[in-house]
Formats: sequence, structure tokens, C-alpha cells
Amino acid sequence: MQRFYDFLRRHPTGVDCFWAVVLMGFSVLVWAEPAGPVERSWVMLPLGVGLSLVVALRRRMPEKMLLLAALIGVVQLVTDVEQGPGNFAMLVIIYTVAAQSTSRWASRFALIGGLSAATFSQIRWPQPDTTALGQIFITIILTVPFALAWVLGDSIRTRRAYFAELEERAHRLEKEREAQGKVAVAAERARIARELHDVVAHNVSVMVVQADGAAYVLDAAPDQAKQALETISTTGRQALAEMRRLLGVLRTGDGPESGEYVPQPDVQQIEDLVEQVRRSGLTVDFKIEGTPRQLPSGVELTAYRIVQEALTNTRKHGGPEAGASVRLVYFDDGLGLLVEDDGRGAAHELYEDGGLDGQGHGLIGMRERVGMVGGTLDAGPRPGGGFRISALLPLRTA
Repeated sequence: MQRFYDFLRRHPTGVDCFWAVVLMGFSVLVWAEPAGPVERSWVMLPLGVGLSLVVALRRRMPEKMLLLAALIGVVQLVTDVEQGPGNFAMLVIIYTVAAQSTSRWASRFALIGGLSAATFSQIRWPQPDTTALGQIFITIILTVPFALAWVLGDSIRTRRAYFAELEERAHRLEKEREAQGKVAVAAERARIARELHDVVAHNVSVMVVQADGAAYVLDAAPDQAKQALETISTTGRQALAEMRRLLGVLRTGDGPESGEYVPQPDVQQIEDLVEQVRRSGLTVDFKIEGTPRQLPSGVELTAYRIVQEALTNTRKHGGPEAGASVRLVYFDDGLGLLVEDDGRGAAHELYEDGGLDGQGHGLIGMRERVGMVGGTLDAGPRPGGGFRISALLPLRTA
């Protein structure tokens, strides 16, 4: 049975041709009866073929088949060929035009033709021994199928158009979502680049100042040492100027204070961040494991931003009774971060595809930051409820 349905869906025209042949056979049987109008047999065969053709090609050329059916109806009235099984094609073409045609004139013509077909039929071939009221009643009864066929076809066309609009809207929203995701990634990368720009600029500025100072105080040293310090100063200044030229476009739109090169947050300030979050009402357990040591500036900044973003998400979306824990683990070759909460963790899943936080863009920002330093990030619901974010940041940035 399923194969039969699949065949019908794959070959709709073939199915129409099959029913057209069946309809042609019934028409020949009825019109070829001895009691029928034999003197008009010359026109019956073309009419039967035409009505069968209407059924066979109704999907390919609905408007043309509608006009052919109307022409056949007029010929029947003129030649006094009464209705037969082939006239069922008129009912079929009215439904098809109402369901598939995009031309308004065709749909209206099908409705008017269907409503008037029964009236013309009763006028041309009235029922014998029937009163006028009976004729009207019969006309109404014969008109109902044509009206129902048009209404059913029009409702199906409206339903198809509605579903097509929904699919188009879903496709458009998917494209907009992808575009928003790309914009969020680009914005977050620009923000990270600006922060790293400040980190490197601060370190290079310190190097330049120290090299200049060394050049002044080491006059008594050998000339080669002085020349080396001067080379360091010159190289540092060139690197700083080059970096400003390359990354300066990323700072377009920043405020006047963006020109000041200040140290960015580091791992040591995470404890201050936790205290600040605690004062806002969120319970946070903070622990450090391993031996703290000096880390690359990019790694420290990334660790601070991940903890900051995670605690912000917990405070916003974890619920009033949520609590969090922060773990910093110093390994031989990296720094491990583990931030967990026991709130409504499902809300954080929204951050995977763009986020609701206009500043950090949620998990997109975290993944971008971790990827910048060559680390790994794992984020998802925590067993037993809540949300968990774990990251491993290598000591040597990629």
C-alpha cells in the first residue's frame, strides 16, 4: 500500500491519464446505448475525448483545460447531447483550477461556470412531469457539488499558500540567524582584538620606557650594551607604531578614553570579581588549586573574561536561589577553569546561537576567547541541574 501511495505522489500525471481512460470508457458505454441519441453519435466521441483530455492534462494546463471544458459544455447544449459520465470532468477541473491556478480570472470563471452549469442543464433538459418548484430544487441540488468542489479547492490553495509562507519565513529567519551569528562573532573578535591591543600596547610601552631609561643610566657601560639598549628602544617604538596602524581601525567609534593604554584584568583580579558578585546577592564559592605563577597576559585576560561572563549569566538567568562555584587549577602546562551553578541552566543554551547579552554574546564570546589562546572550552547543562563551563588554557598561547 505504501508503494502505491509513493507511486501516486511521483507520477500524478500518469494517474490522471489512467482516470481519463476510465472516464472515456464509461462515456462510450453510456452514449453508445441503443436508447441514446444515435443521430448525434458523430459528436459524442469528440466530446468524450475532450472531457478525458481535460482530466488527463488538468495539472499541467488547468486554465486551458477549464476553457476546453466550458467549450465542451456549450457544444453539448447546442447539439443536444445530454450529460454523461464524462461530464464529471467539469467537476474535477473546477476543483483543480480553484486549488492550483494562480490566475484570479480562472478561479472566478470556474466558480461562475460551476454555479451556472446546473441551471443551463435544467433549462436545456428539464425533468419530465416536474413542477417549477421541483425544477428549482433539482437545480439547487445539482449546483451544490460544483460549489463544494470550488470551495474545497480554494481552501486547499489557501492552505498551501499559508504553509509556503511559513516555510519561506522559517528560511528567512534561519538566514537572519546565521547573519546575526556572524555579526556577533565579528563584534566579539573586534572586542577581543581591542583588549589584546591594550595588553600588548601596555607591555610594549613599558619596554620602551625601560629601554630609554637604561640608555640614559648606562653611560658608563660598554658601547655595545648601550647600542643594544638603543636598538631595543627603536624596535619597540616601531612595533608600537606598526600595531597602532594595523589595529587602529578596530577602535573606530570608541570614546576618547580608548586612547589610554591601561592594564587589562588578570587572574589576580578574579577574586575581586567574585567579591563584587557576592555583594550583588549571588553566593559564590571560590577556590584556587595548584601553585599560582605568572601567566601570559592573553591567558590571564581570557580567564578573567570567562569567569566574568559565566557569573553574569548565572546572575541573570540562574534564578533568585542560584549559587555558583569557581575553581582555578594551575597545571604544569596550563590553567584550568571550572564555573558551575545550580540555577536554571537551560536558559544558558540560548547563548549558543547569538546570546541575549549584548556585551559578551555568551558562549560565542567564550569560545572565541579560548580559541584565540589555543585552549579548549566545554559548556553545557550540569547533571542534577544548573550549568557548567570548563576551560583549559595553555601557558603558551597559540
